[in-house]
Amino acid sequence: MNYLAHAFLSCSNADILLGNFIADYINVKDDHEYSDGIRKGIEIHRKIDFYTDNHPIVRKGTKRLRPNQHKYAPVVIDILYDYILSANWSRYSGEKLQDFADGVYDIFLNNKSLMPSKLKERIDHMIEDNFLLLYSSDQGLMKSLNYMDRRTKFPSNFSRALNDLKEDWDLFNDEFNLFFPDVIKLVENECGC
Repeated sequence: MNYLAHAFLSCSNADILLGNFIADYINVKDDHEYSDGIRKGIEIHRKIDFYTDNHPIVRKGTKRLRPNQHKYAPVVIDILYDYILSANWSRYSGEKLQDFADGVYDIFLNNKSLMPSKLKERIDHMIEDNFLLLYSSDQGLMKSLNYMDRRTKFPSNFSRALNDLKEDWDLFNDEFNLFFPDVIKLVENECGC
């Protein structure tokens, strides 16, 4: 799961949303510096990642990506799942996607002081780029995949992922829509919904 999915899977709670967002940018040993609600969001983020990486349906898609994506296949599936979530947004939310993103951005801007410095420096630019909706178009997805290709230390083929997705769209889409309700239930149980 990537930014959009993690934001959606935050129990409609600002503290959990913030923790879910910053989790990849902080060390486990620094968790204690945050409020209980933010720590809960950090914990939920880590549970979502573990659950996703080990879910048999997700592993099918990861396996299909391996010939082209090699060791980066799990990273690619996370990015592709945000694209698929945006394509299926009305199935999971009654709120317009841009309205949802705008609400998330407001929370991030109002809590910028609580973010790790690496995020504080980038969040304004990320919001200007409308990063939660970046993967909702082919062009935005390609922009991100090309960026990932430039960023990796090892040879990668991220830019091929959109073709992989298009070639097997029905499989990836069906698998996502089987998997996503499972992860929603996991998060609801964590939040006590």
